[in-house]
Amino acid sequence: MGLGQVMVGTSGFSYADWRDVFYPSQIPKNSMLTYYAQHFPMVELDYTYYAMPTAKTIQNMVDKTPEGFLFCVKTHQSITHATKISSADFNLACSVFSRALEPLKESGKLACVLAQFPWGFRPEQQGWERLEQLREGLTGLPVVVEFRNVSWVKRETFFFLHDLDFGFCCVDEPKLKGLFPPLALATSDLGYIRFHGRNGAKWWRHKEGWERYNYLYSKEELEEWMPKIQKVAQKANRTFILMNNCHAGHAVTNARMLQELIQEMNCS
Repeated sequence: MGLGQVMVGTSGFSYADWRDVFYPSQIPKNSMLTYYAQHFPMVELDYTYYAMPTAKTIQNMVDKTPEGFLFCVKTHQSITHATKISSADFNLACSVFSRALEPLKESGKLACVLAQFPWGFRPEQQGWERLEQLREGLTGLPVVVEFRNVSWVKRETFFFLHDLDFGFCCVDEPKLKGLFPPLALATSDLGYIRFHGRNGAKWWRHKEGWERYNYLYSKEELEEWMPKIQKVAQKANRTFILMNNCHAGHAVTNARMLQELIQEMNCS
C-alpha cells in the first residue's frame, strides 16, 4: 500500500527564543513567517486559541507564504474549553472563527482545523453532544480532534469521529496516568500527529506553561514513531506532523530530524 503525502511543521513560528537557533538574530518579528516558510511546508497556528482570528490577520499570513504552503488552525478556546457556553454563543463563535479562515480557503492554504479539548473533557453525554455541535458549527471545514483524557480511548470514539468525518490527532506525550498513549490511527482522510515532548516531571507541576514543552527528542525516540507514521500515512491522503516542543527551538531541531527520517523511509 502506498503512502499518502506526509508534511512536517511546528506548532507556531513566532518565538523570540528561536533567534540564533533557527532565525537570524536580528530578524524582525514580521519577517519570521516568510523565513519559516522557506524551510517548512506547513505550520500550526496556535495563537488562534487565545485570540479569535480575523480575516485581515489571516490574509496577511497568506500573503507572506508561497503557493502550496499550508496552515493548520487551532480553534478558539470558546469552542473547545467553554463548558457553560450557550448553544447560540457556541454557534456564533464557530461562525466568527470560520469566516476568519476565508483567506485560507480561497488561497487553498487551509490544511485543517485542530480542535484540542481539555483534560476535563470526557466521553459523557455532554461530550458527545459537543462533538456533534462542533461538526455542525464548522460545516464544510476539515477538522481534526485532539483529546487529552485517556477515557476517550475506545472503539466507540473512533467510529464516532469517522461518522462525523473528523480526523483523530495522534499524540506523543509523557507516559503519565490519565494521558493518551501513542496511538497510530486515522479516522478521516487526514492523518495528524502532534509531538508534545516527554517532560513528565513538568507536565502537571510547572510555574510557566513553556516548561511542559521543554523537551528535545533524541533520534532514537523519533525513530520509534516511524512505523506508526507509516501506518497513519497508509490510511490517510495527507498526514500532518507537528512538533509542539517549542521551547528554545527544540521543535525546529526535531522537525528537521523528522524530515530526514521520513525522506529515508520514502526512499527505502
